[in-house]
Amino acid sequence: MAQWYFSYGKNTERLGPFDDTAAKAQARRQPDGYCWSEGFAEWKPIRSVAALADEATLVPPPMPPSMSGSRADEIDYRIVGTDMQFVEIELDPGESAIAEAGALMYKESAVQMDTVFGDGASSGQSGGGLMDKLLSAGKRVVTGESLFTTVFTHRGQGKAKVAFAAPYPGTVMAMKLSDHGGRLICQKDAFLAGARGVQLGIFFQRKILTGLFGGEGFIMQKLEGDGWVFVHAGGTVMQRELAAGERLDVDTGCVVAFHDGVSMDVHPVGGIKSMLFGGEGMFLATLTGPGTVWLQSLPFSRMAGRMLAAAPQGGGQRRGEGSILGGLGDILGGDRNF
Repeated sequence: MAQWYFSYGKNTERLGPFDDTAAKAQARRQPDGYCWSEGFAEWKPIRSVAALADEATLVPPPMPPSMSGSRADEIDYRIVGTDMQFVEIELDPGESAIAEAGALMYKESAVQMDTVFGDGASSGQSGGGLMDKLLSAGKRVVTGESLFTTVFTHRGQGKAKVAFAAPYPGTVMAMKLSDHGGRLICQKDAFLAGARGVQLGIFFQRKILTGLFGGEGFIMQKLEGDGWVFVHAGGTVMQRELAAGERLDVDTGCVVAFHDGVSMDVHPVGGIKSMLFGGEGMFLATLTGPGTVWLQSLPFSRMAGRMLAAAPQGGGQRRGEGSILGGLGDILGGDRNF
């Protein structure tokens, strides 16, 4: 029989241990808190735990004060475009936005750009110690990002704008972390920008097969906090709500993000014939609820593979031009070097 512990709001004292029956009763009385039981890597929102689902509706709880000591800046934004989108963020004096290196599209002169070590979560606030900054930078390196983050701060009067562009065709999603239990698990290159105060961490896939064949490796991004983040996905995005125990089979490259309560695994696509000739790879990702998942229609790896296959140096051929000049036309047009 499992033993359960509970914690609520500013009260950091643990309640428990409770057996299964008592834990469900406690979840029914006070569902807006956090719980822990054997096998949990960390404390989880009560509403996201399937074992307590009968007593606590599976809806992400409000952000507790214990997780919002450094609240993110309250920024305004608008997303512009359809296929090649960018996000324009409007800052009040003193407010900041953080972004990945190379994401800037434009900024107004009152917005000051600074490069900081790590994820910039504490920039302009407590500042954090050297060890905090080293850990933050280390997490970014592990997730495939740069050691540094760019922070854009409004140093003038009135309003000022800064905009960030997506790196390839797709959709920019605006997501407020406080509406998603304070945490999202994303593919490694999904984060585009966010309000100062959002923390970028790492999420390890604990199952070997999932890490090897899940399309995202053993490490994914973990976005934490209570502010706005802007996540980029390839192509069109589909949002799907999964009930407790409901499973969705997905191409491994199409997973963009999911709630902390969703578990990800992989399983073979079928028999040997399907693996070899089905064209869908050997494994599919399986997402099991409860929680929300976001899927992309055009993974960057799929688009890059098609482009590489069509390139002349990759064995591809010129198609559709119908020019009698052929290769000579390429040379004259600047599309091919000697």
